[in-house]
Order: sequence, then C-alpha cells, then structure tokens
Amino acid sequence: MARITGATAGELDQEVEVALQYARQGIAELTGREAERMIEPLEMYAHFPGLLHSYGALEQATAELHSVERRFHALVELKAATLVQCEYCIDLGSQIARQWGLTDEELLALPSYRTSGLFSEVEQLVLDYAVGMSRTPVEVPDELFERLREQFDERQIVELTHLIAIENMRGRFNLALGIGAAGFSEGMVCAVPEAVPETAAAARR
Repeated sequence: MARITGATAGELDQEVEVALQYARQGIAELTGREAERMIEPLEMYAHFPGLLHSYGALEQATAELHSVERRFHALVELKAATLVQCEYCIDLGSQIARQWGLTDEELLALPSYRTSGLFSEVEQLVLDYAVGMSRTPVEVPDELFERLREQFDERQIVELTHLIAIENMRGRFNLALGIGAAGFSEGMVCAVPEAVPETAAAARR
C-alpha cells in the first residue's frame, strides 16, 4: 500500500481529471488490461497539476520514440525496472513486453540474459547498457559505449539512454512512495526483481 494518498477527485480541477482519465485509457489500450491502481503514480503527481502536465508530456514524448525497435524498448525498460526492483514497473513492464512480443521464457531469463541463449548479441549489449546505467554510481565503460556505437547511431543511443534513465526515475519515485504492483500481470508470468550484478572492481574488494 502506498505511503501517501494520491490527489482525490474532489481536489482536482476538470483539466486534471480529464488528463488522468486519458492516462487510464492509454494504459488500458497499451496493456490490454485495467486495474484499480493502474494510474497510482500519476495520482501522486496530481498533487501538483503543473508537474503532472509536464511529466505527462515527457511520457507522451517517450512513447513516440521509434528510432530503435520496440523489442529494445521493452528489454531495456524492463531490465532497469527489475534492477531498481520496482514492483509497479515490473508488473506493468512485463505486460507491455508481452504485448510487444517477448515470450514468458524471455521474461524469466532476464537475470541470466548472457547465458540463456534467448537473446541476440545486440540484445545482450543493450541489456549490458541497462545494467551499467542502473548501477549507483552509473558504470558505463568506454569499451561498452564503443560497442554501442558499432550497432547504433547517436540518435538511437540517446533514445536507449533516455529509456533506461526514465525507467530508473519511475522506479525510484514509486519505491520511495510505496507504490506496489497494480495487477497488470496478475495470473501471468512476470519478470522478477534482481540485484544489480557486482562489478569486477567491487568483487575484488
């Protein structure tokens, strides 16, 4: 249960209510499912209508990115969600990933993506990038970035970077406020939370 309550209907002006209803419809279309707490993070942002509007615009712009294929979107966002261990994001992200073609086996294999045999070399590369960006502090070595340059142009790299970064933001916001799973993947396979893999430097200490 969330640690605070989102803005309630009586506190909202008509413009905010319309924005939240639009968001609910959009998430329902994206996931093919509806849930009682499906827009709980947005209800928190609704305490500040201007912030809700700006955040909604950011999410809309993110949804319109398409310089890399949707499968890469699903992989890097869901990997980041599992590393941050945000239940809401994993629940929602698993259902979106399923809608975008990831199999149940692939969802469950994310912790072992390098050895599972289910992901291509390029998919492993973007997952490596998601892991490095989700560390605290961020750890993206020059060698990893150069391998990204071999596969993606600068515009595509910015897109992948944004997707991973915004997923980290979503997850940390939700975790701090105690926002849990909403039920998007209820009764279905869901990716699992995982610890960020230890770096080679940390392992030597």
